[in-house]
Formats: sequence, structure tokens, C-alpha cells
Amino acid sequence: MATEADAELIGVHRRKMFIEMGQPDDSAMQAMVSSFVPWVRQKLTDRHYLGWLAVKNGEVVGGGGMLLLDFVPHWRDPKPLRAYLLNFYVSPEARGQGLAKRLLQTAVEEARRRDIGVVALHASSAGRPIYEAAGFEASNEMMLMVENQKPD
Repeated sequence: MATEADAELIGVHRRKMFIEMGQPDDSAMQAMVSSFVPWVRQKLTDRHYLGWLAVKNGEVVGGGGMLLLDFVPHWRDPKPLRAYLLNFYVSPEARGQGLAKRLLQTAVEEARRRDIGVVALHASSAGRPIYEAAGFEASNEMMLMVENQKPD
């Protein structure tokens, strides 16, 4: 399990994850990491973010997280709690060994243990096969980037 002391490492993984998905390592990326590290440290402290680290030969080679969200009761799940998976990352040299699959299984088992009925995530193209193999399905979610909207 990750602790508050792992916030910087989780930030490093998050940055690497986005860079590998094609995001430029620019000032926007640096701003994201600068905001993310204190945010995740607080969420780890108050237990709204649960993190798992993959360790191989004494070295952290990956990790994954689950954000516990207060959510409006819904016909699919009337309980007011959902889980959002994020920050799943395994270093290139440790890939292909089932670590991402084990991290995912651990997170889903924890959601099940907490009686959470809906677990959601946004998948990269590289991660999609792992999530689909675990039973995740595409949804009808849409998104609006409000800060990009210009008034008429």
C-alpha cells in the first residue's frame, strides 16, 4: 500500500504515464505534477485515495490507485460511493510480467470488499486490453472542457 510518503513517486509515475501516451513534457505537465503531488498526498492521508505499489527486487516498478468518490445514487447502483481507477503505470523494463493485471485485480478486489458497485476509469490504448480482459466495458460518458469554451 502506498502512503503519504509515496506522493512524489506516484507523481513521477503519473507524469511518465502521460508522456508515454503522447502528452508533451511541457509547462502544462509540470503544472499538473506540481498540483497533483500535494493533492494525492492529502487524499492518501484522508484515505480517499488508495494506492498500491508494484515492487520487484526491492525497487518500485509500478503502481495504481483508486479514488473513492461520493456519487449520486443511480439505478445501476443505489449506493452513494464509486471507485475511479487512475495512475496505473508499470515501468517499461517490468512490463509483460503481469504486474498491471495484479494491480488491477487488487484494486477491483478492494472495491468489492468495500461493496462498491461501480468502478470506472479512463484507459489508454495500451491499457485497454488489460481492462477489457478484466470485464471493463466502454461507457457513454461525454466530456466538456469548460475552460476552453469562449462566450459569444
